[in-house]
Amino acid sequence: MTWKEIVYPSPKLQELYRLALSICAATILLGAWGDINYHPALLAVLPALFIYQFSSYFTANESISLPRRQRLAVVMELIDGVITGFLLAFVGFDPIVVLGLGLMFMVTIVGSLKPTSPLELFGVFIGAVLTTWLLPISITLGSGIQLFILVIGAGYALLQANMARHTHFLFADQHDSVLRQNEWLTLCTFRLSKYLSPALRKAILTGKDVRAETQEKTLTIFFSDIEGFTRLTEELDGEQLTELLNTYLTEMSEIAFRFGGTIDKVIGDSIMVFFGDPESRGIQTDAVTCVSMAVAMKRAMKDLQVRWRADGIKNPPALRMGINSGVCKVGNFGTENRLDYTLLGRAVNLASRLESSAESNEILISKDTYDLVKSAVYCVDKGQIPIKGFTGAVDVYGAIDLHKNLKSDCPVQRQRQAIA
Repeated sequence: MTWKEIVYPSPKLQELYRLALSICAATILLGAWGDINYHPALLAVLPALFIYQFSSYFTANESISLPRRQRLAVVMELIDGVITGFLLAFVGFDPIVVLGLGLMFMVTIVGSLKPTSPLELFGVFIGAVLTTWLLPISITLGSGIQLFILVIGAGYALLQANMARHTHFLFADQHDSVLRQNEWLTLCTFRLSKYLSPALRKAILTGKDVRAETQEKTLTIFFSDIEGFTRLTEELDGEQLTELLNTYLTEMSEIAFRFGGTIDKVIGDSIMVFFGDPESRGIQTDAVTCVSMAVAMKRAMKDLQVRWRADGIKNPPALRMGINSGVCKVGNFGTENRLDYTLLGRAVNLASRLESSAESNEILISKDTYDLVKSAVYCVDKGQIPIKGFTGAVDVYGAIDLHKNLKSDCPVQRQRQAIA
């Protein structure tokens, strides 16, 4: 917004001031007509005042271009100040008149908070100086005229105060309406956020343009599912199955959020999480964090198994996980009307196949992931296994735990954990 767009924020207020000023000017000139020997020039000045007041119409006429209306408004505000200064000097700065006109002038300036207020003050100064210099006469007004000017000034001030009060209540209602809309939008955003991971939600709420586009990134992808879930659907009733699944998904999702993973999708008992987008802490750190998350999930699953046994489930389900690191296409896939933020590529397929090949409570990782995490994670070599859809066997490793968690364990204990 430029200064030209805000120089005249309240034309109606200035029109009202101009009307009151014209009435006061006509009253003062008629009262002083005898003191100036009934000069005929007054007969031209009085109509000119009301014609000038009528010219306020052009500052609000939308048929005139906005720049022209703004320039006209600035010129007329300067003339308002000049007329005010002329009247003050013309009556010899009579205290009653100064009080009445000054009250009107200050209420107009303060009430509208216009950036052109200094221009009007300058106009008052110019009008007073020129009148004192060019018309060195002393006009004495009667008490009736003084009282009339004071009443006009006080009435104008009261009217403006009432308008300001009305505007205040109007703005207050609008403010309350905006607050209610913001609360509603916040509630809707909160509800929608449940379907997104915190990292992805943060990326979307930054205000960036969301459209169908992708980019290549090196990510670490995690897949997990419940082994024996199909069997559970036959053994448990619908309510028990729903409670078990919700408990499992809630626990695993909280762990994923805690480690900063982006949950791509949850399909039944399967969870897909990736690290490195929208935010990455480095390819190696992302891989280590992902494996650390898997280890935490493995421990949480053991606690859930104990809990489910206590609830009467004789053979609680186990968790199997697969992790791979590699280059993927990540971004918004779909159309402009329906987008899905996900990732595609060979690395994603391998992570999914590793999860399918894992045994109960096992974390299978690819060699690419192993090379990134071997300095921080204790792994065992599982050799090569055939992977559906891939030519030749694939080197895989079983992730056991972080070195820092096993530093006090002996090799025998590590081997037992690996076998377990």
